[in-house]
Amino acid sequence: MAALAMAATLPLAGPVLAETDAPAAVLAAVDSAITIAPRPAPAVEVAPEAAATPQFETIGEGMASYYGREFAGSRTASGARFDPAALTAAHRTLPFGTQVQVTNEATGDSVIVTINDRGPFHGNRVIDLSRAAADEIGLTRAGRGMVQLAVLTDTPSNN
Repeated sequence: MAALAMAATLPLAGPVLAETDAPAAVLAAVDSAITIAPRPAPAVEVAPEAAATPQFETIGEGMASYYGREFAGSRTASGARFDPAALTAAHRTLPFGTQVQVTNEATGDSVIVTINDRGPFHGNRVIDLSRAAADEIGLTRAGRGMVQLAVLTDTPSNN
């Protein structure tokens, strides 16, 4: 009841009402004092342009190995210096600059490498990877492993 009496004594815009009318008067005063802002329109998320998913064409499978650190700094067949930390590889016939997805058949892990050298020249291997590429797909511990090769067919210059 004290709240009602106090509410009745609040200065209101308009006529002062008797204490018995206080709840209605307070509500009327509050209603007239409240300004209701329009609800903002719901945010519409505009999907960013879908990044083009790289397209690969499978070219085969076989044994992969990786270059040892002793070749670091040596010139590759493309003229570039070999960097074990770069994602590069050697292949017998693919053009330099070709991007190849190499997938470890045992783990399913993949890495995309750029061909910058010729080889491998020993055994039945189909590709020699840099140390970083071999690390990415889990081949460094065994030193070699069966992989699937797929060439990148959808490049930004083809769009």
